[in-house]
Formats: sequence, C-alpha cells, structure tokens
Amino acid sequence: MNVGLAFLVAAIGVFVFHIADLPLPWLLGPIVACLFAALAGVPLKGYKPLNDGMRTVLGVAVGATMTPAVIATFPAMWPTLLLVPVMVAAIGVLGVPYFRRVWGYDFATAYYSTMPGGLQDMLVFGEEAGGNVRTLSLIHATRVLVIVVTLPFILKEIWAADLSNPPGAPLVTVPWHELALMVACAAFGWWGAKRIGMFGASILGPLIVTAVAAMSGVLENRPPAEAIWAAQFFIGMTIGAKYAGITMAEVRRDLAAGIGFCVILIILTVIFVELIYALQLAPGQEALLAFAPGGQAELTVLALIVGADVAFVVAHHVLRIFVVILGAPLAARLFDGKPSKSP
Repeated sequence: MNVGLAFLVAAIGVFVFHIADLPLPWLLGPIVACLFAALAGVPLKGYKPLNDGMRTVLGVAVGATMTPAVIATFPAMWPTLLLVPVMVAAIGVLGVPYFRRVWGYDFATAYYSTMPGGLQDMLVFGEEAGGNVRTLSLIHATRVLVIVVTLPFILKEIWAADLSNPPGAPLVTVPWHELALMVACAAFGWWGAKRIGMFGASILGPLIVTAVAAMSGVLENRPPAEAIWAAQFFIGMTIGAKYAGITMAEVRRDLAAGIGFCVILIILTVIFVELIYALQLAPGQEALLAFAPGGQAELTVLALIVGADVAFVVAHHVLRIFVVILGAPLAARLFDGKPSKSP
C-alpha cells in the first residue's frame, strides 16, 4: 500500500515538473513530491528490489560507453583520481568535528554521517560501531537530495547545460537483439557482482559485463531513453520516501545538521573543482560531476543527460566509494567496544 502511494505521489511530481517546465522532471519531480509528502506525514515506502533493478539500467548505460577509445583515456585521469582520497580526507577533517561539536553526535554517528560512501554500507558499518542508524539514514538522504537538487541549476547557470536532452535514443530505434543483450548484461552482471560481494553490485556488475560487450563490438547502443527515465523515476521516489515517518525533533536536529553539512560539502567541492580547472586537469563540468559527493546513480544520470564524459565521472565516484568503504571497517575496529547512541 505504502509503495503504491509513493508511486502515485512520485507520478504527480513528474506531472507538476513537466507542467512547470522545471529541469529533470523524471528525477527531481519524484524527489521533491515524495519529500513534501513524507514531511506532511504521508506513509511512503520505496521498493528496494525494483530500485536496485532500475540501477542496473544506469550500469548498462555507462558500460555501453566504454569503447576502446574511451578506455584509452583512463591513464590520463590519474592526476584527478589522486585528488579523490585527498577530498575524502578533507571531508572527514571538517565533517566529524562539525557533527560532534555543533550537534553533539557521538563519534560513530559523526564519522559515518560524514563519510560520503554508499548509504547501505555506511548504515551497516555505523550500526556495528554503535552509531544511531536513523540519524545516519536521514543525514545521507539529505546529502544526496541537496546535491542532486542543487547541481542541475548550477550546471544550467554556469555551463548552460541542456537538461532537456533525452538521455538516450527512443525505444523503437534500438534493435531488439541489442535490447535483449542489454537485459542479459544487466541480469548476469548484477547476479555475478552480488555473488562475490561487490559493493554497488547493482550498478558496477552490469557496468563491467556491458563494458566487455561494448569493447568487443557486440553492443553498439546504450539503453533507450524510456529505460533511463524509468530509472530516474524510481531512484527519485526512493530518495524522497526515505523521509517517511520523520518527526519534528528529527527535522530540527538531523535534517538541519544534514543541510548544514551539505553547505560544507558544496564549498569544499567548489574549491576542488576550481583547483582542477585552474590546473587544466579536466573541464569544469566534468570536474563538478566527478567530485560532487552525491549518490553514484544520481550523478551518473546527470552526466548522461548533459552529455558529460560519463567514464570520467563514474571512475571518480567508484574510487571515492572504494576509499570510503576501505577505511570504514578500520575505523569501526578502532572504535569498537565504545558504542554510544546519539540522542
């Protein structure tokens, strides 16, 4: 029932954004509509299997761009890739004291609220370390929401990005055998990645398998526009629905803390992007999409729509998540045995 209600609210959001001619209606419409509905007390719930299934579409879309010519550009990325761990460290240095001293969070909650990794991974590690899982969920949902809602307007204002571009070719123009191959890549890649415990399995597994197909010349198209719009819809619905059941106390504390942290993240991102652009290491638009600490799936959607170098953007986000997840268990062991829940 709650899932159906979330679907209805998200669809209304798409309709309103289309009527108002606002950017990214299939992504931002569901996010905003579900957010306001959740804050109003409407019981909403996302459906994780379907959401993960939609994320495989993005993995296939990115993998399909991995032609030999694109792969050949990877070695040139090393200067900006080296900056990813530096940015993660800077986020930690600023974020942990912010959450501890300004908002009074315990260390585990502050640390795992700060780290811009995958939501599920940070919740698992944070809970094991004694953090407040509800707070962690709200902080990360707010981080993704604010970054994803803010970036389209920045892209449009600074780079005049055309956010109305269809993210792919129409369904009827893609050969049926390639559609079947993409479905097979998505299913096999997701299944295989889950079997070996790969993080971000729903995106990275299909990405790798599809990349192999693209590099071998077997696959020449990426998923049709309709599939990517559907992925945007369900990902947006899931982000907004995470706020279901939020209380006024959580709004005053956790939501406010998350928004303040997003201001820190945006300022830090601008500094790194300005540095990269000044050193001529990458174009400004690609640098922004690669270093903005939003969700991997959401930033992939934006890169596809604005026509950015998707391989560049995804490589940096994969490395960021890898760095965060690699360091998280170390921090969990270091502070194990000191569980204290934040109020």
